[in-house]
Amino acid sequence: MLCFLCPAMRYILVTGGVISGVGKGIIASSIGMILKSAGIRVTSIKIDPYINIDAGTFSPYEHGEVFVLNDGGEVDLDLGNYERFLDVTLFRDNNITTGKIYQHVINRERRGDYLGKTVQVVPHITDAIQDWVERVATKPVDGDKRTPQVCIIELGGTIGDIEGMPFVEAFRQFQFRVKRENFCCVHVSLVPQPKTTGEQKTKPTQASIRELRGLGLSPDIIVCRSQNPLEKSSRDKVSLFCHVQPAQVICVHDVSSIYHVPLLLENQKVQAYLIDRLQLQVSTSRPSRLMSRWKELADRYDRLLKEVTIVLVGKYTKLEDSYASVVKALQHAALAASHRLDLKYIEAADLEPRMQHDDAQRYHHAWKELVGANGIIVPGGFGVRGTEGKILAANWARIKKIPYLGICLGLQCAVIEFSRNVIGWKEAHSTEFDPKTPNPVVIEMPEHNPGQMGGTMRLGQRKTIFKKSDCLMKKLYHNVECVEERHRHRFEVNPKMVKDLEEKGMKFVGHSEDGERMEIMELDDHPYFIGVQYHPEYISRPMKPSPPYLGLLLASCGKLQAYANRGFRPSPRMSFCEDDYDTDEELEDATSQLSVEKTTSTS
Repeated sequence: MLCFLCPAMRYILVTGGVISGVGKGIIASSIGMILKSAGIRVTSIKIDPYINIDAGTFSPYEHGEVFVLNDGGEVDLDLGNYERFLDVTLFRDNNITTGKIYQHVINRERRGDYLGKTVQVVPHITDAIQDWVERVATKPVDGDKRTPQVCIIELGGTIGDIEGMPFVEAFRQFQFRVKRENFCCVHVSLVPQPKTTGEQKTKPTQASIRELRGLGLSPDIIVCRSQNPLEKSSRDKVSLFCHVQPAQVICVHDVSSIYHVPLLLENQKVQAYLIDRLQLQVSTSRPSRLMSRWKELADRYDRLLKEVTIVLVGKYTKLEDSYASVVKALQHAALAASHRLDLKYIEAADLEPRMQHDDAQRYHHAWKELVGANGIIVPGGFGVRGTEGKILAANWARIKKIPYLGICLGLQCAVIEFSRNVIGWKEAHSTEFDPKTPNPVVIEMPEHNPGQMGGTMRLGQRKTIFKKSDCLMKKLYHNVECVEERHRHRFEVNPKMVKDLEEKGMKFVGHSEDGERMEIMELDDHPYFIGVQYHPEYISRPMKPSPPYLGLLLASCGKLQAYANRGFRPSPRMSFCEDDYDTDEELEDATSQLSVEKTTSTS
């Protein structure tokens, strides 16, 4: 009887030192990307040591945006980086929190699974962490449903944080559970360069590595984050005092865009080191084009000269991470439109008339920025603060024919504005902000209000069916009959008001499967006035920009009509995606044409 053993799963643990926010998420994503470019199937797990069950109830100011997955999981924004870089579809269990682990262990204790034993951090919590990682690592995340070969695990926070200690101990044990040859540790640390001396300081990194080793984990690769390229003397010092070869000390200095980070790692032979260290089997029969396409993406970003100004009208604008996926989707679309994105943030409340009395300078500055915009986007949000400012932004875009994209609440604000100023329902509002409004054009979905906040919205991937064949959005989606996008909302456009809205020119061209929910809105007689109830930014990719965002950027650049004349196919200057071409020959022709254009422009 023959026995065929499955290849062992390989694990790469990414930890951080010195400070939080050092860039572990981008490093982890970039490692995954360079492995994927070698034909290796990769998945990712993000560990957040906070006690919350998930990120769903966080304020955006607390932890950045809440990223939503296909299965409705509300997770850390770093999972968005993984999906964008690796072009995979992750699940809620790919985000582990202390709250999830403790809830799992306590539920087992209540069922009597521990047979009356004292439940402790070691071994019960640490075993639960290891079991969770092993279970999730084998879940297929690519479209082909094949089991991943490598799982990249990012441990949030910094080494030494009290919250992260159970996880560090779990991975100290885990390296022996899966065997050391199948486990690799990458430590990301800061190398500061004080202006007073101009010298790169390696002492913080040395101390961080010493603490990591004291906890039982030895780094295989040390990634030094620095403002400028790491000097040879600094690299040698880290190598000497941290007990690694100089080739295992990797420099990731500040670069013009995150698209350069995988290229930095590749140039320093990280891919070759990991393949050798983990003994990964790489197919050489068909070399991947992913790395060359990524290099073209990074180079194109640096070459862009023309700018397009997009104004984001939101209520969490003091922290850019509050709109991380929105910003990434705008960047993807701007890159495809061959324009550099000039993104300006406006606090929605600053547009409201009362601000003239509270802070006239802020009021006038906000309106100056809005008036100078090539395009306007109003993203999602919760709470009444700033709502009237968003409605005013939608009004300005409508009457001045400025390209507008409303996401979730941005759609609802556009509907409220239209109801007030076109139909004449002066008191029209959402019941979220005015429960007693006589014209409730936006209402709550009763099935999504069970009395608690976490995980109770309409979440995850849902199907939207186009109801009109000649609408702009359907053409931007390449004339498909339906699209599947991710949702996160508890309120919707009132179906009873739709007939009145459509009679005045606001068309709802996309509905939910049951026909009850308005998913896509277009405005007649406007160059680009679109609202969507879903969040298209969640599945935007650097080489596959989201159609609603692409439409906004093309309209803002004055290129939408040219795009339509090409049958809504990209020009060679737009970012490549195999899905946009029917045959390999078409893609090769486009690539060749771009090479000719680049040579001509250089000469």
